Amino acid sequence: MTSPSVELDLGKVGDNAAALVDLLGRSGLSLTGVTKAAMGQPEYANALLDAGVRTLADSRVENVERMRTAGIDAPVLLLRSPMLSQVDRVVASADASCNTEMSILGALSRAATAASTNHGIMLMVELGDLREGILPKDLCSFVESMLPLRNLTLKGLGTNLACRSGIVPDERNMNELSELADLVETSFGITLDTVSGGNSANVDWLLTEPDVGRINDLRLGEAVLLGCEPLHRRPVPGLHTDAAMISAEVIESKWKPTRPTGTAAQAAFGEVGTAVDRGEIWQTIVAIGHQDTDPDGLTPPPGISILGASSDHLVLETPCRVPPTEVIQFIPTYGALVRAMTSPYVAKTWTERPAGRPDLVD
Repeated sequence: MTSPSVELDLGKVGDNAAALVDLLGRSGLSLTGVTKAAMGQPEYANALLDAGVRTLADSRVENVERMRTAGIDAPVLLLRSPMLSQVDRVVASADASCNTEMSILGALSRAATAASTNHGIMLMVELGDLREGILPKDLCSFVESMLPLRNLTLKGLGTNLACRSGIVPDERNMNELSELADLVETSFGITLDTVSGGNSANVDWLLTEPDVGRINDLRLGEAVLLGCEPLHRRPVPGLHTDAAMISAEVIESKWKPTRPTGTAAQAAFGEVGTAVDRGEIWQTIVAIGHQDTDPDGLTPPPGISILGASSDHLVLETPCRVPPTEVIQFIPTYGALVRAMTSPYVAKTWTERPAGRPDLVD
């Protein structure tokens, strides 16, 4: 096995996607499958499509192009507002994109017109998390300016919560999005195909809210990959939580003291040592670090704890000596997984073992 590595069990990914398609469908919602954590890998995208996902989404045009080159022809939404320098590529590869700036819409219009194609637009609305979004008070004037633009079609409204400020999707902000969708339709005599309530942070809301209003879509990545919701990192009933694993090889295991010696200052990543003297322990090091993943986002096997990390070393306490060449597996958070998938030093492997889809608990 090449180490360190990320292993995605596509059977379990497919199980999770199919279960979530069922869950959302019970409330009349569609699932847009987010591929960005897998860097638009065609194997991952096909696992989502085979599970019943109809639309894919990614934040990077490079990932969209990777899927197109592999022959994936499903509708794809660019999740991040296009960069002006990439509008031609966006129009050529993505069916629609999320937008908040009129200058970028103008450039998309010119690019779509030149390519003799039509590009869909999802306008993102700011509902409290203070990442991207048009303020609700400005939405109608923005739509009025956008509608005359050639070769662009307003497909829907969306919002993003919990990503920057941790704002919880709830009855208040979801109702506001529904009301804004109604306002746009009545003000301009149009029909919005999609009202996208958010991401995996909306799963708790969906499980407890009997009336979803106008919301008919969620953009899910973390829930599919890791089987949990991001607000509290709690498992979603019936989903696999081990579809993604990070493995790293042991490079040292020695009986060492727990208290450093000498004068302490900041460590490599700014930490200040606070170790408590607990005598001597088995200290084991695996070949992975901050340059490869988020060490704080790794859960080791039972009986093993993480003591610290530098760029290339993850220091563990183990119950016994673990000889070099042994491999230790960790369950990652979404942040740890994204960084590991992006690192050129971490190998990516895909398995397609049949997993047997679990049933979601009502």
